[in-house]
This record gives sequence, C-alpha cells and structure tokens, in this order.
Amino acid sequence: MNAPLHREVPGTLLDTTAALAEVSQAWDTDIVHRLTDYIAIPAKSPSFDPNWATSGHIETVVRNAATWIEAQKVPGLTLEIVRLPGRTPVLFFEISATKSQSQQTVLMYGHLDKQPEFTGWRNDLGPWTPKYEEGKLYGRGGADDGYAAYASIAAVQALKSQNVPHPRIVGLIETCEESGSYDLLPYIDVLRPRLGDVALVICLDSGAGNYDQLWLTTSLRGMASGTLKVQVLSEGIHSGDASGLVPSSFRIMRQVLDRLEDSATGRLLPASFHCEVPAERLAQAKATAAILGEEVYKRFPWAHYDCEGSNRITLPTTTDPLQALLNRTWAPTLSVTGAEGLPALRDAGNVLRPYTAFKLSLRLPPLVDAARVVQEMKALLEDNAPYQANVTFESHGGATGWNAPETAPWFEQALNAASQAHFGAPCGYIGQGGTIPLMNMLSEGFPKAQMMVCGVLGPKSNAHGPNEFLHVPYAKKLTAAVAQVMASLP
Repeated sequence: MNAPLHREVPGTLLDTTAALAEVSQAWDTDIVHRLTDYIAIPAKSPSFDPNWATSGHIETVVRNAATWIEAQKVPGLTLEIVRLPGRTPVLFFEISATKSQSQQTVLMYGHLDKQPEFTGWRNDLGPWTPKYEEGKLYGRGGADDGYAAYASIAAVQALKSQNVPHPRIVGLIETCEESGSYDLLPYIDVLRPRLGDVALVICLDSGAGNYDQLWLTTSLRGMASGTLKVQVLSEGIHSGDASGLVPSSFRIMRQVLDRLEDSATGRLLPASFHCEVPAERLAQAKATAAILGEEVYKRFPWAHYDCEGSNRITLPTTTDPLQALLNRTWAPTLSVTGAEGLPALRDAGNVLRPYTAFKLSLRLPPLVDAARVVQEMKALLEDNAPYQANVTFESHGGATGWNAPETAPWFEQALNAASQAHFGAPCGYIGQGGTIPLMNMLSEGFPKAQMMVCGVLGPKSNAHGPNEFLHVPYAKKLTAAVAQVMASLP
C-alpha cells in the first residue's frame, strides 16, 4: 500500500514522521527541562526591571540559551552574544548553507525577556515556579517566548539528521521585546551586513487559534502607551472639608478619557486611529470565524454573574465570531493597565486624593502609524484641561503594527503541507492583537521575504497574565512544521 504523499521521501525532502519523532524526543528529554529552568528566572524586560544589568537575570537566561545551543553541536553553527553599551544583549547565531548555490537566508527570531509577575495565579502555580502538568508547562515566559530559541535549533537538527539541504540560517534572539524592542534597532543596524538576503523569516512569538492545526499570523496590531496624570492638589485633604469645592481628580480623569473613547461602546473617537480592513484580511477573518466559531470569545476566563452558582457570565462586546476577530485585530482599543494615586482599599480613609494617574495602553490597527497617534493623543488629552487642572500625558513610546506581505505560492503550499502532515488539517490564517515591533523592521528591510509568524499562544495560554502555559504537544508539532517549511524553501 502506498503511503500518503507527504510521507514519501524522494531524495531531498524531509521525512515528516521521522522529523516529528526526533523533535518530540528532544522536547521530552531536554527542552522541557531547559524551559523549566528558564521559567524559574525572573528575567523581566527592562521596562519592568530598570536594574536589569545589575540583577543579572537577563544575562543568565541569555548565557543559558547560548550554552545549550553550543552543546547541540549543530554542524556549521557559530554563535555569539552581541552587546552594545547600555543595551540589553542579543543572541546571534549563523548556520552555513548546505543547499547547492543557495544565496538566500532564513532568519529565525525569538526573545528571552519576560513580562512581570501579575496577580491571580492558581494556588499551586506562580510566575517563577514552573510546573509541568498534563502536557502544559506553567510559568512566566515559557510560551512567550523562551521556547523559541530552543525550538529553532531543534528544527534545524531535524534537517541535519536527515541531511536535507537547507539555505543559510541565522538566528536573532533579543531581550527587550516586552518593552517594545527599543534596543533592537541598533543591533539590526550593526548586524544587517551579516543577515544576508533574507527570503524567509520565522518568528515564533505569536499565537494560535486552536491547537488542532498550524496557524499563520497575517497581521499584528500596533501599540501606543503612556501615563496620564491628573493633579488638582499638592497634598491630600479631608474629603468632608474639600469635596464639592475641590474637583475630584478621578472625575476629571473620566472627562479627559471621554475625549478619547466612547465609554458606552469602547469605540475610540479619533477617526485617524482607524483604518479600512484590506479585502484579503477580511476574507481570511471570515474563514477563521467559520473554523473557530464561538471559541473566538469563549476561550477567555470570563467572570461569573454572581458567587451563588449562577452559570451566567460576563458578555463579550459581540458574539458574532467575525466581528469578534475584527475587534481584536483591526479595531483600535483603549485599556487601563495600571493606576497610581489610589491607596489600597484597607488604607483608604476620608481623604481627597491630590492626583490620579493611569497607565494607558492603546492597541492600534496594523496600518495606523503609532508615532502619529502618540502625538495626537498627547494634544487631545492635555489641551484645555477641565478646571485648569495639571493634566499630563507622558508617552512610553509606540510601535506601528504589521500587515503580512502577499503570500508566495511555494509558501502557501509549504504551510498547508506542514499543517496536514503534523496536524491532519490545513493551515489557518489569523490576525493577532499583540505587537512584535521587529516585523515591520524586517518587512521594510526585506520586502521580498516571506513571513512565517506563528507560535504556541493558543486558547487559555494567557500570555502576560496568571497561569500562563506552554502547550507542549502543540510546540512539538510546530517545531516539526518549521523544519518542513524551511526544507521547502525554493
């Protein structure tokens, strides 16, 4: 009996069954253990650990990854930790081409820095206390994005073990991504001559619509963030004495935010913060909505209506799967992610607070320029303050989103073949609400390159939040799929 076509191995093609077996063994015997060690290290991104250089955690995870990669003894691999003064380090590796007359390069990207702890972890879990349970590795950073460096090398080894010819491969692993990658551009400038003619970018820092197929990220939202502060007094005073005369800083904050957002609907009011959804992305969203259905919104940990056993839960902004996908990928949104000037409830007395400060996070449609939004937002929030209060918006920077280039026929065929081989289902296409600043840099620098942006952040993986986990069975198949796509590069 003839085997399915994707199982045949005519000369230089990858044996997908053997590749998956090999990468699965690597995950089971080694990578899970390495990631367990990685999770235990609080290597917070520099925005959340200004003393990162002295704390040494970023240095530790970079050195650990470098030591492991060197220990794999990948033929033709050279590696170095590149350092620029005052900036977080990057890990850079090169693997010589084995494909005859190949002049192209595959660029593999990931990051090792992490988001902070956050609250709400399950009692037996914690951000820095890894736990492997039922195929899920819990803890901060394993899925976002510590696994990428290890999975990249495992994918390369799958090619090497079968002697599959491949183009030159380079790896770039940074440590500033969760802070907006502000340290990365100087490294790109330094390393650009060594990147070569990049034909394929593999970025393992994205998400998956489910764990049943390969998912290609086709767009990423941009981001603009900053601190909005409203100050009305130089010190706190008795609320009974002053309220009614001294305007509340919180009420002024609400008024100012009303300039930015319709609080009834969540729609951002400036027209320039919106853009039209390209026809191709709309068609892909319709197809993805048909695949995922209600899971688009049901996958989130909604709060229950009450504590008395009711099965009623908080409702999403829409229950239409297509609109839900567009809301989280092509619509601008405002989130308040932090607050200052508010005492803890147990410490809150009858005092009129001198100021209220919010950390604002705006997610922007992929085609909207983040730098322009930051400027417009500052003027909108600060001008003509109610009661002449001291209203300031301190920008924390921004990053423009990304829309994938047109998919080449070979790339589409390779993605579908890899998804069918390892998942038994075609590749899915999905936009993501997160931001990866590097992608725009790479698209501008290598406009002809195909972008394999994918990852393990599927339903309930909860990157940045409590109980974050890495879905190991999915990661194994994704690793093998990456190897297969690299083998398919013309």
